[in-house]
Amino acid sequence: MHPFRAKREHSQLYSRRCDPRLVKKLRHAYGTYERRPSEFQHKVSTVLSQIGWEHELEYVTEDGLSLDMARPSAKCGIEVDGPSHFLWNPWTKAWVENGPTRLKSRLLKARGWRVVSIPFYEWDKIATSASKHDYIKAKLEHNGDSKGM
Repeated sequence: MHPFRAKREHSQLYSRRCDPRLVKKLRHAYGTYERRPSEFQHKVSTVLSQIGWEHELEYVTEDGLSLDMARPSAKCGIEVDGPSHFLWNPWTKAWVENGPTRLKSRLLKARGWRVVSIPFYEWDKIATSASKHDYIKAKLEHNGDSKGM
């Protein structure tokens, strides 16, 4: 079972105390789900390292939720969101997060995590390395985790 397909069970994660059976299912799902960082993730991770933001790649929380990058001690995560995380809205001519991405963000927030999203459509517009550093620093500062830079 992929963790985001558990529609009936996801509401249980909003409470501080999770049903142990659900946590076990999530851990099993992520334990069997092969995690391979994308090229985009590696690029963002490199910039994070260059600005001094220590992190772990492909971190899995105690509840079984996965983060592309995380600083567990500060409960701050980075999600590198490629095109599969969004839908194109032809009326507003803008990208919007899809359901699974929104659910995951809400679940992480409910568990006390601050999540910084790095969407592909913003990242792809940044041309220079210095600008990428500034972009990520601003994102981290906006979300209250500029420590360690």
